[in-house]
Amino acid sequence: MKPMEKLATAQVPGGEPLRLCRRGEDFMILLDRNELMNSRMSGSEEALATMTCARLRGRAAPHLLIGGYGMGFTLRAALAALGSEARLTVAELVPEILEWARGPMAALTDGCLDDPRVTVIERDVAHVIGAGRRSYDAILLDVDNGPDGLVRAANDRLYSHAGLAAAKAALRPGGVLAIWSAAPDPSFVRRLKAAGFAVDEVAVRARSNGKGPRHVIWFATPY
Repeated sequence: MKPMEKLATAQVPGGEPLRLCRRGEDFMILLDRNELMNSRMSGSEEALATMTCARLRGRAAPHLLIGGYGMGFTLRAALAALGSEARLTVAELVPEILEWARGPMAALTDGCLDDPRVTVIERDVAHVIGAGRRSYDAILLDVDNGPDGLVRAANDRLYSHAGLAAAKAALRPGGVLAIWSAAPDPSFVRRLKAAGFAVDEVAVRARSNGKGPRHVIWFATPY
């Protein structure tokens, strides 16, 4: 097995440092011993986009909010699924993530950040959600490994009753809140329903070839 090479580090505001590593052609972003992202496992992040876009079919010019950028799998899949009139806003809290996308991972990024449909905001996605009322046809969240603040404690508010109420207010009628998770969480499903969402829980494979561990995506639509 090829050795792992550390390429860079970044400090998460209010959290622990992230490490960008590479083994051969594969990139990984790690938080302590937790592997948050791996370039070999893009399937469920892509499904977050494609399954959301399928639920928006028929909307002429949808506006999607994606938080955060990660390795860009969700953004690239959304761009491929949507037409020229769509708008995609990416909220990324850690500036170095975007620097890595344009630097060591430029080939993986494949120019998606320069697509004219894309606007990048270097800000906490919770603040972006809170500032938008009936602004988005879909909000796609993949900022932790599940509905808890793994990357930083402040992210807990995204999954709280108040955070879910803010997301509901930021959605246009018939909009979709889509949340990625590494594992099921029945208590969070109950919280979504208590916040006034109908919930569709879908299990998806980690890899685009249909292999790897099962991840979960919740598609929540306001009543």
